[in-house]
Amino acid sequence: MFTGIVETTGQVRDVIDEDGGRRVRVGADLDGLAHGQSIAIDGTCLTVENHDDGWFELFCSTETLERTTLSTIAADDAVNIERALPADGRFDGHFVQGHVDATAELRSVERIGDDWEFAFSLPESVARYVVEKGSITVDGISLTVADLRADSFTVAVIPATYDLTALSEKQPGDPINLEVDVIAKYVERLTEGYR
Repeated sequence: MFTGIVETTGQVRDVIDEDGGRRVRVGADLDGLAHGQSIAIDGTCLTVENHDDGWFELFCSTETLERTTLSTIAADDAVNIERALPADGRFDGHFVQGHVDATAELRSVERIGDDWEFAFSLPESVARYVVEKGSITVDGISLTVADLRADSFTVAVIPATYDLTALSEKQPGDPINLEVDVIAKYVERLTEGYR
């Protein structure tokens, strides 16, 4: 499990397409990485397969590539990185599984004083799980929905989030990964028989 509090950003060093998926090497200074460790890249839970000083390698299955933006990443792209929450760690953000529900598109970015307002498309398949002032994960970042419309939503991004994540690299038209609040999906499932 993750929290949506991005630990650092990394830079894609290499992408190699293989049968059944693609191998991605990410450059980042992370101490204590281990083979088999869960790590979220732009909000997608993956497994560390190989690592050395200053880099680690992951494999993205066909399923992952079909459901996330990892099918479009290339060398030199910036990515958000979060390691799984340790059992004794502080829980900030919100419950994030690293299971991307949909991809969407950045529609606009507007600077408002010291902050930024980011507007994203909202796919119909996940719209019912999104509420104003509720939590949403955008490329692995725990954010709060500031404004909600039928086919879009906005978030307010503070300077710390802007500076410490790859959001600052995004331009309108860029694809992003979305994970909705898992609690909403569980409530829907549990109440199906009563509706």
